Amino acid sequence: MIPTTPTRFAMISAGARAILPGLALCIAVTAIALALEAAEEEAFGRAWLEALVLAILLGSAIRTAWTPSQRFFPGIAFGAKTVLEIAVVLLGASLSLATILAAGPGLLFGIAGVVVVAILSSYGIGRALGLHPRMAILVACGNSICGNSAIAATAPVIGADGEDVASSIAFTAVLGVLVVLGLPLLVPLLGLSPMQYGVLAGLTVYAVPQVLAATAPVAALSVQVGTLVKLVRVLMLGPVVLALSLSASRLREETDAAAPRVTAGDRPAAGRLAIHRLVPWFILAFLAVAGLRSAGLIPAVALKPISQTANLLTIVSMAALGLGVDVRSVAKAGARVTLAVVASLLALGAVSLGLIRVLGLA
Repeated sequence: MIPTTPTRFAMISAGARAILPGLALCIAVTAIALALEAAEEEAFGRAWLEALVLAILLGSAIRTAWTPSQRFFPGIAFGAKTVLEIAVVLLGASLSLATILAAGPGLLFGIAGVVVVAILSSYGIGRALGLHPRMAILVACGNSICGNSAIAATAPVIGADGEDVASSIAFTAVLGVLVVLGLPLLVPLLGLSPMQYGVLAGLTVYAVPQVLAATAPVAALSVQVGTLVKLVRVLMLGPVVLALSLSASRLREETDAAAPRVTAGDRPAAGRLAIHRLVPWFILAFLAVAGLRSAGLIPAVALKPISQTANLLTIVSMAALGLGVDVRSVAKAGARVTLAVVASLLALGAVSLGLIRVLGLA
C-alpha cells in the first residue's frame, strides 16, 4: 500500500507536465486576443471582433504558418476538450428559470418553437448543400441557439473534431458581426416597434453581448426584451444538447476525423454505449448548475465572476481549437459552409418575423 500514493502522484504530475506546453501556448494566444480586443475598444469605442473570435483566428494563423511539435498536442487537446467542457458547465450559472417564466408562456413557447424549427430547417439546408451531418448540426445549433457557445457545447456530444468546430465558428463569427451592424436597418424598413425589434434581435443575434450591441442604438426597451429573449434561446441549449447526446451515437462512432489528435469530443468505438457516453458529464453538470441558479443557491455576488471565468475558459478553448486547424483545410469547405450559414440565418429571420406577427406583439 505504501507505493500507491507516490505512484498516483507521479502519474498526475506526468499528466500535468504533458499538457503544460500546449496549454501554455493556448493561454498565450488568449492573452494576445484579449489585448487586441482591448486595443479595439480603445481605438473605436467598441470591439468589432471579440477575443473569442480573435483567439481562433490567431490560433489558426499560427497553426497554418507553423506546425507544432508532438509535445504540444496533449495540451492543445486538453484545451479543446476539457477546458471547453468546464466552460459549458459554468454557463449554466447565467440561466435563471424565474426570470424566463416572467416573460409569459406565449412568448416562451414561441421562442422554443422557433429554435426547433430553425434547427431542423438549418440542418436540412446544410445537408442539401452537401455538408457532413456533424457540420450541418453545428451550423444549425450555432445559428438557432447561441452561436459559438452552442457550437462549443454541441461538438463533444456529436464527436465533432477541431476542424468541424473551427470552420463553423469562423463563418458564423463573421456573419455575427454583419448581423449586429445590419439588423438595426430593418427597423425603418419593416416598421418594427422597439418591442418587436427586441424580439427579432433576441431570436437572430448569436451572443448576448452582440444582442446588446444590436439593440442599444434602437431603444432601451429593445435592449431589455432582446436580452430576455436571448436568454430563453440560451436555455434551449441544455435540452437540445441532451437530445443530441441521446440520438447522435452513430456520429460519435464514426472515425473519419481529419484531425483526430485535436478533437472537441471523444469518438467511442462501435458497440453498446455506456450511460456516461449517452449523457456526457458536463451536460448533467450544466443542468445542475442552472438548477442551482434558478433555486437561488448561487450567491448573486458570484454570478459575474463565474460568467467571466466561463468566458475566459471559452476563449482558451477556442485558441486550442484554432491551434489544431490548418486554415487551408478549413477553406476547402468554406463556400458551402458560408452558404449554409447565410441561408439558415435568413430562414431563422423569416421564422422569427412570423412569430412576431402570430403573437401580435406591438
